[in-house]
Amino acid sequence: MPIRTQLLQPFARVLLVDSSSWDVSEKLRAVFPGSGGNASTANCKLQTAYDYKQGELVFLADTAGTVLDNRYTDHLPALVNKKDLLLIDQGYFKLTTFNAIMAKGAFFVTRLFIGMALEDVRTMLPIDLGALLRHSPAPVSERLVRMGQGTNQTRPCRLVCLRVSAQVAHARRRRFKAHARRQGRTGSHRHLALCDWTLLITNVPEKWLPLAMVRALYTLRWQIELLFKQFKSILRVHQSATGNAHRLRCELYGKLIAAVWVHRLHAVANTVRWNAARQEISMDKLYKRLQERAFTLSQSLLSSRQQAMAYWPQELESLLTHCRKYRQRSRMTTLEMLDAGFDPKLHTGQGNA
Repeated sequence: MPIRTQLLQPFARVLLVDSSSWDVSEKLRAVFPGSGGNASTANCKLQTAYDYKQGELVFLADTAGTVLDNRYTDHLPALVNKKDLLLIDQGYFKLTTFNAIMAKGAFFVTRLFIGMALEDVRTMLPIDLGALLRHSPAPVSERLVRMGQGTNQTRPCRLVCLRVSAQVAHARRRRFKAHARRQGRTGSHRHLALCDWTLLITNVPEKWLPLAMVRALYTLRWQIELLFKQFKSILRVHQSATGNAHRLRCELYGKLIAAVWVHRLHAVANTVRWNAARQEISMDKLYKRLQERAFTLSQSLLSSRQQAMAYWPQELESLLTHCRKYRQRSRMTTLEMLDAGFDPKLHTGQGNA
């Protein structure tokens, strides 16, 4: 049963894709090579997809830490079906991937790669983003564009420009300059100027995704970052003392099986509560409660099937009752914001996308 919200209703699935990596024993550097130098010589990366609407986890691959996300982006078109929505970051940015997704009747939202050539669909002229946005008075704007040049162009997409607060822009410039110094180069003035904006690209039609809701929808992508946080803080997927690749994968897969079970439990409970009463179950609270009760729960499973069947329903109901999210008058949850159909940041002037 999918979770019901106004903004997500047109989509069959809402897939959040990202990766997380961690260092492993140096004995595994031949199987899971790291970057070396100041970084580790052995590193493992987990490519993950999370269907936010159904609450389902899909683990795509465990790879070496040196495998860039952009090398994995060719697998994404096979992951989506018609009317699916894919939320990804710049690491997966690739024009052939976007064209393949659109050809399947699916949709995407991602940050624009700053160096990407853009053409205005209406005038068929190149777009100078710096000149376009330098004197723009509007905090939010959009136009129809094609990405790429010549034969390597995408179908028309919406370029959405969202102004951010001065504080956010300053933090971006500071990080960009620090990164440029580490690379032994100076930062591009064009890139520094564009730090005032969040630039998103999407093929979702305006009737399904109004301009005022693009920022709110893209913030859903951070749900997978919270997921990785639970993987590491509770399931400890990044901790292993073994130098044997087979043992490492056995430990990792065992922990990921537990993650699938917890997320299915959360998805069922959260969907029922939300669809019926607009109440939510906190994933963070659920993970911590299950961690506290892990020994008792496992003992009930090991004792007998009859005892487990008698114990679990009552125990799970108690767990879920204590894992409810408390509503805050001053701040809407992600689901509340999507269901309301507007972006509070546009009304408060925060603009921190």
